[in-house]
Amino acid sequence: MRNRVVVGVVLVVLGTGAGGNAGSSEQPLRLTLRSRTGDEVVTRSVEWDPRKTAIIVCDMWDDHWCRSAARRVAELAGPLNATLKAARDRGVFIIHAPSTTVGFYEGTPQRRRAQQAPYAPTPVPLATTQRWGTAWCWTDGAREGVLPIDDSDMGCDCVGQKCPIREPWTRQIATIEIAEPDAITDDGQETWNLLTERGIEHVILCGVHLNMCVLGRPFAIRQLVRLGQDVALMRDLTDTMYNPERPPGVNHFAGTDLVIEHVERYWCPSFTSADITGGRPFRFADAPEGTGP
Repeated sequence: MRNRVVVGVVLVVLGTGAGGNAGSSEQPLRLTLRSRTGDEVVTRSVEWDPRKTAIIVCDMWDDHWCRSAARRVAELAGPLNATLKAARDRGVFIIHAPSTTVGFYEGTPQRRRAQQAPYAPTPVPLATTQRWGTAWCWTDGAREGVLPIDDSDMGCDCVGQKCPIREPWTRQIATIEIAEPDAITDDGQETWNLLTERGIEHVILCGVHLNMCVLGRPFAIRQLVRLGQDVALMRDLTDTMYNPERPPGVNHFAGTDLVIEHVERYWCPSFTSADITGGRPFRFADAPEGTGP
């Protein structure tokens, strides 16, 4: 059994903030996982061995074709980096996955680490259909309903003139440190090789964008769940591509909340970075009250 479920115990840790989880590498990660069954919200407490846990950082690029998306990535990057540092210090393995830009890191120890990990067969075939330069896991009608937001216009929420779609990204945003023990890949097989080599049992996804890449990339939520990994989303360290002018006509951040609920209902539970840092969950500066973690 991968999850050690804590029932009926209240943990009070002084001096570590709301999460109460900052500590040494000998302590487990204590996470409050939130999922949904129908309209019911279910929470449970688990303890994960940090040395058997990985965090995958999805598509936190240095630029984006949508100005609003690029601005939110820049705002998100600092808190995400602080969370990665806290997790890394505890022994969590960090995989950076800036899709289609890993060539920027060719020859680095972190890129070679992914390339040289021993091949590990997957329990089910990996996705082979293509989208945006990589293999893609499309919406699974047998498992999930349609997404709760209409992103058919690609989701630019800039007011006035919409941004032209292009590929301005060249690397991961420099705010996020790629430390010595980390790895870099955007490939599903390389990701699986790394996880298998280290005996990883739990994988945490964060980054952008939840309704697209964080669900669909070959290293992301749909793929890893199908491969049998114990997956969780860090829900305060993500964002969506959603234009409030499209259905359901809610503000951008409420749209993100709807996609998080979709993930919690159909794919995997979520938690906030406070469970790792012992601080407060991240909130975008312009997120209205009633939205967010």
